[in-house]
Amino acid sequence: MTQTELIITGMTCGHCQTSVTHALRAVPGVTDAHVNLSAGTATIHGTAQPDALIAAVLDEGYGAQVAHPK
Repeated sequence: MTQTELIITGMTCGHCQTSVTHALRAVPGVTDAHVNLSAGTATIHGTAQPDALIAAVLDEGYGAQVAHPK
């Protein structure tokens, strides 16, 4: 199992956070997903590929990219 960190853009409220969380958890291979509205990030656990996670967020109308370590 791996952990993927995404930077999410376009979230402005709790509804946005919930929508992104549900979209990420629906991706095959995801065992858990936590979205932080104030930080604009998501932490996803499981075997799903980053491209599939990003596509799920984009389908909800938000932006996403993989967070690269600094």
